[in-house]
Formats: sequence, structure tokens, C-alpha cells
Amino acid sequence: DGTIPRSFADVVKDVAPSVVRVNTETKVAPSTRMPNMEINPWFDRFFERGPRTRSPEPPIRQGLGSGVIVSSDGYILTNNHVVNGAERIEVVLTEPERTYQAELVGRDPKTDLAVLKIEVDELPFTRIGDSNQIQVGDLVLAIGNPFGVGQTVTMGIIGGTGRASIGLDYEDFIQT
Repeated sequence: DGTIPRSFADVVKDVAPSVVRVNTETKVAPSTRMPNMEINPWFDRFFERGPRTRSPEPPIRQGLGSGVIVSSDGYILTNNHVVNGAERIEVVLTEPERTYQAELVGRDPKTDLAVLKIEVDELPFTRIGDSNQIQVGDLVLAIGNPFGVGQTVTMGIIGGTGRASIGLDYEDFIQT
């Protein structure tokens, strides 16, 4: 009827179970020494290891992001930047909290999208909408788990469709 709802709580309750946290681990290439040590060997005496030695294991960088389950058999959409280069990917579902190893099925760096798969059936999922049906002025919600702080919700508006000529290989973006 054109009225704006006072609350989106029912929509959030429906969609929230399909929103997941994505944890990643990536090995970081070790460096042989600190840059200043190349300039001045005097720094070597402050470190137990001698010059030009490497630590036995490369350091691990941990990453964190959000995703959404899009099928009951465990396919999940997330951002490519969340999983790029990751050697280990975990997906954490909430209520009750459960953790699963995920496989990277595919990714597209240009659109910053990635698809993961976990081996679980009968998952809550959110259907992907038809972007051909949206209009400038439509309200949209974003539900996620930024920085692992817990689930959050924010709202925006479709500000434009069919955006092109922005210097990327892909065209026809939706602006929010």
C-alpha cells in the first residue's frame, strides 16, 4: 500500500538463520629479516636467531567475514576478499553455534564474489532475489557479522540501476 513498515524484525528473523560467519587462515610468506637489520647488523644481538634465518613455520593470518546460505545443501555466497588465498576456511552457523570446514567452489575477483560449500543438509537458506525486479527507491537490508561482533542489520535504498562506464570489466551495477 506504499507505507513504510515501522519494523523489519520479521524479515530479519526469517533471514538471520542463513547468515554465517566465515573464518579463514592464510600462511603469510616469511621474511628473512627485518629491513633495518639489513642496514645495521647491530640489531642481530637483540634477536635469538642469527642473521638470515627463518622461523620454522610461516605466520598464520586469520581472516573474518560474513556469508549467506543460498541452498539447503550447503552452498554459501561470500566475498572473494574474505577467502582469497586462504588455506583453511570455516563456516560458523548460529543458534545453535556449529562450525564446519568449507570448500571453495568458485570465485570471481572482479565482482568480489565467492561460493563455498559445506557438507550439511537441511540448512536454513535465503533465496536469491531477481535483480530485474528492483527499482530505484526500493529499500534493502544488509544482514551480516562484521568483524565477528555478532549479527548486525543495516538498511539502504536502491539509488540507481544499470550503472556502467565506471572503469571495470563488468557493467550494469546496482547502486545502493
